[in-house]
Amino acid sequence: MARLLLLFLPGLVAAGTAHGIFMDRLASKKLCADDECVYTISLARAQEDYNAPDCRFINVKKGQQIYVYSKLVKENEAGEFWAGSVYGSDRQEDEMGTVGYFPSNLVEEQHVYQEATKEVPTTDIDFFCE
Repeated sequence: MARLLLLFLPGLVAAGTAHGIFMDRLASKKLCADDECVYTISLARAQEDYNAPDCRFINVKKGQQIYVYSKLVKENEAGEFWAGSVYGSDRQEDEMGTVGYFPSNLVEEQHVYQEATKEVPTTDIDFFCE
């Protein structure tokens, strides 16, 4: 019986800690450097501060560097958002490496590693918040 419990314990712990919510989609498509959107597109620098309105977004301070992983395809009157993670000496430790969205007009690309030429559909997980 103890062995059986040990087999199921990791699953119970994982199930008990999975909290989150699926938020509204900001776009139905995104541009990436590859089909899986895992490669960095560019390195950008924030031109001003940005306070995230909800958990889909990241807080950014002027001067921080942001690694850009995808660029949402603008739809209708929606703003143009990119997904990335903030790195730099001013970052908050709890946000280190957190991926989220930010307005594209907030940043200036400093270095393009790979062109974002792959159009990929967004999924619910792209807008999942923990």
